Amino acid sequence: MAMDFTLSDEQQMFAETARTLLGDTCTPDHWRKMMERGDNTDPERWAAIVENGFTLVLLPEEAGGMGLGELDFALIAEEAGYVALPEPLIESAGVAAPMLGALAPAHPLLADPEATIALAHPLNPVVADADRAAAILLERDGHAFLARADQVRLTPAQTIDPLRRLFRVEWDAADAEDLGPADWDLALDRAALFAAAQGLGLAQRAVDMAVDYAKERQQFGKPIGSYQAVKHHLASAQVAIEFARPVVRAAAAEIGHRDVQARSRVSHAKIAALEAADKATRASIQVHGAMGYSWEVDAHLFLKRTLALTQSWGTPAFHRARIAARLFTQPAGPDQTFARETHAAAATREIIHA
Repeated sequence: MAMDFTLSDEQQMFAETARTLLGDTCTPDHWRKMMERGDNTDPERWAAIVENGFTLVLLPEEAGGMGLGELDFALIAEEAGYVALPEPLIESAGVAAPMLGALAPAHPLLADPEATIALAHPLNPVVADADRAAAILLERDGHAFLARADQVRLTPAQTIDPLRRLFRVEWDAADAEDLGPADWDLALDRAALFAAAQGLGLAQRAVDMAVDYAKERQQFGKPIGSYQAVKHHLASAQVAIEFARPVVRAAAAEIGHRDVQARSRVSHAKIAALEAADKATRASIQVHGAMGYSWEVDAHLFLKRTLALTQSWGTPAFHRARIAARLFTQPAGPDQTFARETHAAAATREIIHA
């Protein structure tokens, strides 16, 4: 059975809104001004993001949100990647807020769409933007605890990405609100999926920047983009993006099944999309030549965000292990590519009893 990844008119309109808003408000000039003042948040841009409802996409309706699906939010994440958005929209609105909404839909924190929530997942040694979050979701013995930044001890951690603020968190359960058992596996899958979607955006932006430069840069009397070596670099990067995109869409469509197939799809998406981003950002730097390695050329920011996301929400080795779990424990082959875990188990029993 073929999977249809065609976006609806509403989804295309939503993605276009995100593309326009983020493209207009998050440019290289914005990044550099923020880095100069040691900041990673623009209040006006965040207000516009909130006004357009992006923080409510995955929040359950009973918690005041839109109750939409992961594919809808993945489209926003891709556009956020395209501009290397500094604000914690993806981890807060895509992972932490939906988790809190599922645990405590009436929690007063969810009444403020401008508030951000940080997530301390046990798989990550550091927490992004914990210092400015209205609260932090923390894990202990499978339970989710909620604490304010002033109820924990934060230690800044080094990061390769100048627009990401990372912290190590020490905390006591007695100082936090116990929300009960939580689905940390779903939080991980969502975070990995949206990291993959950002990877698509990062990769495409890197290629687009390199193409624009290759059209303008003259060497031996003609644009460097006319040379085969440059064309091959960028064509190879674009092919990697086009091969990764349906993998990310499939993972978004299947994530709700919550089985070994769905988990391996998410892992495949994260590996494929961020490998494409790594290939594209490095190619972009190379096309820019020696100046591509300088601080002044923006391509390095996309490579640094790619490297940061590659190691967040499960390393490549972690995700390869999840893919291996699907390949080595479930039937494989062209007729099993889109099989569900329950269907695969039934097929296995039929083979055994035949």
